Amino acid sequence: MTRRYALGVLVVAAACSHKPVEEVETTAAAAVKTVTLAPKTVEGVVSATGIVSAAPGADWTITAPEPARIVELPKGEGERVKPGDLLVRFEIPSLSTDVATRRGEAETAHARVDNAQSNVTRLTTLVQHGVAAQKELEDARRELAEARAALTQAESASQNAGVLASRTVVRARFAGVIAKRAHNPGDMVEASASDVILRVIDPSRLQVVAAVAIADLRRVEIGRPVRVLVPGSDQPEIGKVLTRPAAVDPAGVTADVRISFAGATRFAAGTPVRVEIVAEQHQHALAVPADAVLHEDEDAFVMVAGADNKAHKRKVEIGLTTPREAEITNGLKAGDAVVVQGHQGLPDGAAITITP
Repeated sequence: MTRRYALGVLVVAAACSHKPVEEVETTAAAAVKTVTLAPKTVEGVVSATGIVSAAPGADWTITAPEPARIVELPKGEGERVKPGDLLVRFEIPSLSTDVATRRGEAETAHARVDNAQSNVTRLTTLVQHGVAAQKELEDARRELAEARAALTQAESASQNAGVLASRTVVRARFAGVIAKRAHNPGDMVEASASDVILRVIDPSRLQVVAAVAIADLRRVEIGRPVRVLVPGSDQPEIGKVLTRPAAVDPAGVTADVRISFAGATRFAAGTPVRVEIVAEQHQHALAVPADAVLHEDEDAFVMVAGADNKAHKRKVEIGLTTPREAEITNGLKAGDAVVVQGHQGLPDGAAITITP
């Protein structure tokens, strides 16, 4: 009996000498990266989406002046054109007929004026010699006035017909590129804005039309620098604000702001872009990467690497923000080492090791 009791005591003692697994604590330090704060210029930006578009006067859509057949269409999509180049030649029989008719009417009206003028001259002489009555002269003068009015009307109609007929030939107005070709020679086309034959744009005069939230328009000033980016790229092209709306739609949520490029752009017309318009600039400010800021309800925090090799949760106040960084107006000072990688889920007071 004594041996059995002693053995039982030894087993219990051995079991009590081991700490339960769930009470074991790890002391491994979390690997993080930090940035050391230093004063810099922080920019507030107005972000918006936009479309690369040709400037006014640099985008030309060609349609037929009347229902017609395309006789010539020498330029293809992507080809460059220079002023005066033939773009389209139409065949419109009705226009040729109308020009001839109007020209004949003008010639008839001109002959009527000549006859009326000769009659007035003749009757004036006869009245002076007492051979003709004054009333005959007055009637002749009335006929001359009516003939001249008819001639003016006929000449205007002839000129209008000639102008319309001249539109059977379309030549390039400016140097550019054929952006769209929707027909071929021999096609019949309608005189409709929806029946586009060619679209010509000047790629050297491209702009961005950005839809800016009406609430942000007050922060947008003409001449301000702009960064233009395509989705998925961090390499912007530089531009500036060219125009802002003088009036907005009361029922709208955005308004168009035009942005010009600083030089030739690699973007094609129609490219969707993201723009960052520089609105405000704060000198000698402190800023951290935007994703280094943690949010809890209405409060913002960052994790700061302390001299004790631990991460300390620091409440901060945010000023200007951009898609990439946030200005810290309170809670940090120059020289603080802010954790920018490895901070997600890192508890306050956690042991850390700083990696390059």
